[in-house]
Amino acid sequence: MKKILFLLTAVSGLFLASCNQQEVNADNSDDVLASIEASAARTAAVNDTVTKGKCKGKLTSVDIATLPATVTSYINANYAGSTIKFAGKDEKGQYVVGVSLNSVETGLLFDANGAFVQALAHYGKKAKLTEVAVADLPASVGTYITANYAGYSIKKAGKDADGNIIVGLSDGTNHKAVKFDSAGVFKEELPIPPHGKKGKK
Repeated sequence: MKKILFLLTAVSGLFLASCNQQEVNADNSDDVLASIEASAARTAAVNDTVTKGKCKGKLTSVDIATLPATVTSYINANYAGSTIKFAGKDEKGQYVVGVSLNSVETGLLFDANGAFVQALAHYGKKAKLTEVAVADLPASVGTYITANYAGYSIKKAGKDADGNIIVGLSDGTNHKAVKFDSAGVFKEELPIPPHGKKGKK
């Protein structure tokens, strides 16, 4: 009887451990997906014609939690339920914020006081990623990651409007976003900005 109870306990423990591991892996994949989406949002914001025309100097990523109340109030009022994918600040103190609502990506420019100025011109098209199954990635992507990112594995991947592939990597703790062209040729490693704040519904 004791042996049976021991076996049942052991099996239950293994089952729970397996479930917990699946939850950890799922959460990790979601985190990696959020990371590559934030990287795509940052790239779209930095390269938008409005940003280049009206912002001064380099656009530096900022913690979403530090955005002025006027900025978050505007987003809550006009994009209720959205998620802030990226926030940046230029040398004049202006803010550029990327939000996502119902799979629509929108870039917004605010002045240094947090007052809305205008929407970015081409942000939506550039920031949106179409998820790509890891198994469908060009073989050269996997080869490059194996050779240059020891200890990391591909968790998520997405393709932008220009066909570029952004791959999300994780070593279990750290995330990286790596950009390839449509043929799977390495282009650059992308910064991962702070991300993920949801607007009020």
